[in-house]
Amino acid sequence: MRFVIITGLSGAGKSQAVKSFEDLGYFCVDNLPPKLIPKFADLCFQSQGKIEKVALVIDIRGGIFFDDLVEVLKDLEVGDYSHEILFLEASDEVLIKRFKETRRNHPLAPRGLVSVGINEERKKLGQIKSMADQIINTSDLKPKELKEKIREIYQDHQNDHRMLINILSFGFKYGIPLDSDLVFDVRFLPNPFYIESLRSHTGKDEQVQNYVLKFEDTKTFIQKLEDMADFLIPNYVKEGKSQLVISIGCTGGKHRSVTIANSLYHSLTQKGHWVVINHRDIEKDREALRE
Repeated sequence: MRFVIITGLSGAGKSQAVKSFEDLGYFCVDNLPPKLIPKFADLCFQSQGKIEKVALVIDIRGGIFFDDLVEVLKDLEVGDYSHEILFLEASDEVLIKRFKETRRNHPLAPRGLVSVGINEERKKLGQIKSMADQIINTSDLKPKELKEKIREIYQDHQNDHRMLINILSFGFKYGIPLDSDLVFDVRFLPNPFYIESLRSHTGKDEQVQNYVLKFEDTKTFIQKLEDMADFLIPNYVKEGKSQLVISIGCTGGKHRSVTIANSLYHSLTQKGHWVVINHRDIEKDREALRE
């Protein structure tokens, strides 16, 4: 199991870091009191593989509880709990600028100068920093660049370059899915709804699939759609995107969109991508008829 403790200076990017760990599939806990770490670690290590990656944010917000961190980390080593420490820091100038931009007070100087709080925090974190396995200075890093750095260090290399692709079929008359990244309209294809023997079936049924897929326009569209996916997916991964929602819509979300969505799903799965598929509106016409 990979057990990462994230700590460092206030304003150095720990909030952004924990979001990046969440995107990598880590079970994340923010601001856990240090004395609870051994019990939490014990639960995780005894989960029989159900929890394989954990990231804990421990920082000065813990107040008097934070002072226990050094001793707790030493106890973890004695207890043979394998763990890593990620320490985030930045220059005083950058930290002061970030606090001014967010109009937040420094936790160690709630009514005083931010620079005083930063100086005090550096003293408190000196020993922790010396124990760190990884130190990242975020002074010149944009959030996207920090995310990429964390991905390089902490991603499971067996799943490198894999992004969750969610393929979603829908009906335009029920609205475009709000979380769509890419939307494709297949209402230009012949509609099985107007074939009486196919109307009650869906794009999951072979007779509907055979009808939709027999047209040259359908074959051409599917080929172009797959070509576009092949081009876009590696570029989205390179950009740091962790999830992509591809929505395919027809009028009711029952026949054409379902057929095309299933076709794209099988194509991407065969190419080794991590893909899930959902048919949002496939049953809505049937529900309307029952009402």
